[in-house]
Amino acid sequence: MTPRLLEKYRKEIVPAIMQKSGFKNRLQVARLEKIVVNMGVGAGAHDSKILEQAAAELVIITGQRPIITKARKAISNFKIREGSGVGCKVTLRGFRMYEFLDRLVNVALPRIRDFRGLSQNSFDGNGNYSLGITEQTIFPEVDIDKVQKLQGMDVTIVTTAKTGAAARELLKAFGFPFRQ
Repeated sequence: MTPRLLEKYRKEIVPAIMQKSGFKNRLQVARLEKIVVNMGVGAGAHDSKILEQAAAELVIITGQRPIITKARKAISNFKIREGSGVGCKVTLRGFRMYEFLDRLVNVALPRIRDFRGLSQNSFDGNGNYSLGITEQTIFPEVDIDKVQKLQGMDVTIVTTAKTGAAARELLKAFGFPFRQ
C-alpha cells in the first residue's frame, strides 16, 4: 500500500512545482532521498542499558532497527573509550521514509508544547534540512510510563534539491510548519 504523502507528492506536489518553476520534465522537481534519525546517548558509554533503551525507542518511532554508533577516539575528559557505544541512528528510505515524515509533520510536531513553527534557517545550502527534537515522547508510539530517560534526537531530511529555496518549497508542499 502506497503511503499517503507519496501519493500526494506524485499527484499534487510535482505538477504544482513544475507549473510554478516552469520545469518541462517531472524529474527536474526535487524529491526526498532519505531521512536520517540520530539519537546521541552520551551516557550509553557508561551504561549499556540506557543505550539499549534508546535503540528500542528508536525502533518504535521509526519502524526500523538502528545501528549503534561507536566513539571514534577516546576522550578522557568525558570518560569515553574508543569503540564504546555513544548513540544510535536510522536511515529511512522508500515507504518507511514517507510514513515517518507523515507522522512527524502531522502528529509529532503539533504535540510539542509552545510550538511556533520550524526555523527556516536550518537548511545547509545544498537542499538538506536538519531539525532537533528535545524529547522522544512527542511521538504517540512511545509509552511515556516506560521511558527511563528523556532523549533528544536529530532528524536530517536529505533532498535532491540543489538550493535551500527549492528544498524549502518542497518541504512546504509536504506540510512542514515553517515560522514566518
